[in-house]
Amino acid sequence: MLRLAAASLAGTAIEFYDFFVYGTAAALVLGPLFFPTFSPLAGTLAAFGTFGVGFVARPLGSVLFGHIGDRHGRRPVLVASLLLTGTATVAVGCVPTYDTIGTAAPVLLLVLRFLQGLGLGGEWGGAVLLTAEHAPAGRRGLWSSFPQIGPSLGFVLANGVMLALSAGLSDAQFAAWGWRVPFWAAGVLAAAGLWLRSSLVESPRFLEMREHARVPLAEVVRDHWRLVLLTAGGLAVGYAVFYAVTTWALAYGVEQLGVSRTVMLACIMSAVVVKGSLTPLVAVLGDRYGRRPLCLAGCAATALWMFPMIALLSTGEPLLMFLGFVVALIAFVTMFAVIAAYLPELYEPRVRCTGAAVGYNLGGVLGGALTPIVATAVANGERVPWGVAAYLTGIALLSLGCFALLPETLPMRRLAVAPAAD
Repeated sequence: MLRLAAASLAGTAIEFYDFFVYGTAAALVLGPLFFPTFSPLAGTLAAFGTFGVGFVARPLGSVLFGHIGDRHGRRPVLVASLLLTGTATVAVGCVPTYDTIGTAAPVLLLVLRFLQGLGLGGEWGGAVLLTAEHAPAGRRGLWSSFPQIGPSLGFVLANGVMLALSAGLSDAQFAAWGWRVPFWAAGVLAAAGLWLRSSLVESPRFLEMREHARVPLAEVVRDHWRLVLLTAGGLAVGYAVFYAVTTWALAYGVEQLGVSRTVMLACIMSAVVVKGSLTPLVAVLGDRYGRRPLCLAGCAATALWMFPMIALLSTGEPLLMFLGFVVALIAFVTMFAVIAAYLPELYEPRVRCTGAAVGYNLGGVLGGALTPIVATAVANGERVPWGVAAYLTGIALLSLGCFALLPETLPMRRLAVAPAAD
């Protein structure tokens, strides 16, 4: 289990590195380079628009790779998704800017971002299911949390590289070539991830199944549509909070508050490190007390904290901003630490790779794709962007209602990962 969990964590970290490095670049530099004819605000909105395309692609990746995972196994998904995301990320670092090839530059950026999202949409389902379906029932939450640490590691790695380049290069050097280096580094990371995953064995639950779904998506839509919508709505707040902190707040702090890139990245990265460190601890609580109570608690805490977080961010003081970010991400991890065990337990094994991944990534469209765009537009011209706090609070209340309608799976974990399989 340790070897399997470590390989899943490493692969997930690498794929989320690819995804997050684009978000940081969008907040810092892509607007002026690829949308120079726009105003600064419009350029940032356009860059975040290409960022959001990755989230739109993620449910499509869930369908594509979910079909492979439910028909042919979880392991092939891990290899194919990592290869696709890594290749697309390296290619982003090679795209010429608008000044060189004109409108073809943002178009290429859009296509490559779409391919990134497609690959990441398959990654989560494959990594989480392979771990969850190997794990003993009483520790499924703990072992399944390892892939959930991957996004934190990927984010810290992506932003650590950006921070080092930002601190070591002049603004002109960073804009000319420095921002491309983290994208090129994705090729080395992808190769390492493929090597790590080459020794993984297939999920025992998949091998035990006597009959596989012929068209998994059709079964999910027909039999589990309500479950997909509720899980997507429940997860929306986690995405919204995470990308409000890691993407929108970065751009807002640099452009509106005049805080340096280095200080903003350091504050956000420190909060993400705390979040990642707490993930397995919260997952253990999920194994003991249940998945649903923690999800409800995380949504409630988020709803209560969004206005204080925005007030602390608006001060521009590093320690106060860090406090606002870290409490928000602790509320986030209270939900997402147990999701890797919770979602597979909600779906029967024959459609689990498709159903769990589609629900997870639809939540990303609702919460992650729109939040930087909406928050940037709402915050424009406001001294303190209370509208952003109201928006995030509203999403938290929506997610709270969705989780309230979902069942608890803890009593059913004895025999199989999914209640329907019992």
